Amino acid sequence: MPHTPDSHGDVPYYEPAEPTPVAFAEKALLGALLLVPARLADVSGLEPDSFSNATHGSLFAAMRTVPSPGTRETRAGLDWLNTVLDQARREAPGLTSSYLHTLISACPRAEHAGAYAAMVRAEAARRSIRLHADHLAQAAGDTTVPDRPRHVLDAADALAGHLDELASHFPSHPSSLPRTPPPPAQPEADPDIAVEEERMLLASAIVWPDVAQTMRWLVLEDFTDPVHGGLWQCLTTLLHRGQPVDPVTVLWEAQQRGVLAAGVTPTEVVALLSDSAGSPDHWGEQILGRALLARARQTAARIGAYTGDLATTTYQVLTGSRRALADLNAVRTRWQHTTHPPETATTAEPAIAARASPRTRPTATPPVPLRPFAARPTAGRAP
Repeated sequence: MPHTPDSHGDVPYYEPAEPTPVAFAEKALLGALLLVPARLADVSGLEPDSFSNATHGSLFAAMRTVPSPGTRETRAGLDWLNTVLDQARREAPGLTSSYLHTLISACPRAEHAGAYAAMVRAEAARRSIRLHADHLAQAAGDTTVPDRPRHVLDAADALAGHLDELASHFPSHPSSLPRTPPPPAQPEADPDIAVEEERMLLASAIVWPDVAQTMRWLVLEDFTDPVHGGLWQCLTTLLHRGQPVDPVTVLWEAQQRGVLAAGVTPTEVVALLSDSAGSPDHWGEQILGRALLARARQTAARIGAYTGDLATTTYQVLTGSRRALADLNAVRTRWQHTTHPPETATTAEPAIAARASPRTRPTATPPVPLRPFAARPTAGRAP
């Protein structure tokens, strides 16, 4: 690809017609360091890959490798500049001496090197967050791994760890929340399969209401079809009230809740609830697993929108990204509770659980000698 010329000489890399603000910051920083090499002490925390352009990173690495010629008040001589140029050309062969003079001319004030470095660090952090968000999105869409939810959660953990690492380098400020509007919800990758699984859940819950009553980990937002989510709410509400559950009773509850206003007919509801196959908990796990993957895709898109909005500060990106991950962790908690249920209580627990309520009157049953009830904390008991 031919080099794009500018007014000061040949640019050794492709540069768009209108450079971004960080491109000016990188040039100003490198120009300051070329002009006064001793100011490298002002730019701690920068690495060659912190620069948006590989040529700039190679030049920065060369400046850190070649010994500095003097103090802050001493400007660099030609010998040092030539040595840096020769060192940088090992990684960036297209680098020219005229471009070094271009960088020096692009620096307004060499004593502002620390401020320029902070701008480069901030943009590098933004790019790294975007890269982790892209990895999360790729993990959510990867159909080749055997355990997709675990694969997604590993990518989410890597993103969370990276955010924690960056948080200590960027101080907070009053306007900490990003104002970037969230991106629209992404469509389900396999909508037909998702809809069929939801239909099977609803129909099997009619046959096995006792199992469905224990599935409090499944919520309305997990369904891809709002009608199916509404019918699930109707069914679980009846179970919570202790009322009979069958296609007709669920249909009546759906009418009371306005579910039929979504365009589904009573005949369709009764037919949907009358064709059972499998157990509710199996279909519920399938639906929740899809909801986890969908929330991961939404989280990645949301964080990507934050990083793409240059009007947001790095701290705002960090704060918004953490909130997005918190939404994903809410689904994660329900998923882990479903796939890794807590251990069952010991045989001594039922007798103690029967006396757990402080409002019940004591019975004639004597307390267990080795584990008196009064000495046990109530917070650790399973509900």
